[in-house]
Amino acid sequence: MTDRLQQSPFIGLIDDDGHSAHLFMRMLAANDGPSVRHYGDEVEGLAELAGELSDPRSHWPDLLVVDLKGHSNANVEFVRRHQAWLHQKGVAVVVMVPPTSRAVRMMYHEAGAAAVFFRQPEVNAYRHELAAITDFWARSERLDAVGM
Repeated sequence: MTDRLQQSPFIGLIDDDGHSAHLFMRMLAANDGPSVRHYGDEVEGLAELAGELSDPRSHWPDLLVVDLKGHSNANVEFVRRHQAWLHQKGVAVVVMVPPTSRAVRMMYHEAGAAAVFFRQPEVNAYRHELAAITDFWARSERLDAVGM
């Protein structure tokens, strides 16, 4: 068995707000969710993730949650620029955005996002959204990542 298969699968997070990233990780941990690795903002996160993905011996996420708040199109621009090469490595990209219309959600899907989740202001709604991310991750996980 390779080292990659012996390591536990996890969710990657690129978030340009440290407090938001901490809340995301803390809320998943408190609810027995999967491990999360915060890569940082777009620039530092992409550099670190690209390094991992270029090394076949390293361990990388199967799901990357992108929650960029720098400007209104930051998430969709990230997905458009990076989804193809991440997909080649088996990394699904999902985004977290403020609650929005179906038309805007479709824009994310057309850009290549595997799913769109809402950044909820209320704690129970946020917990529910994180549970949905965990469910999505569990359903879309590659079989080789779980030892099959």
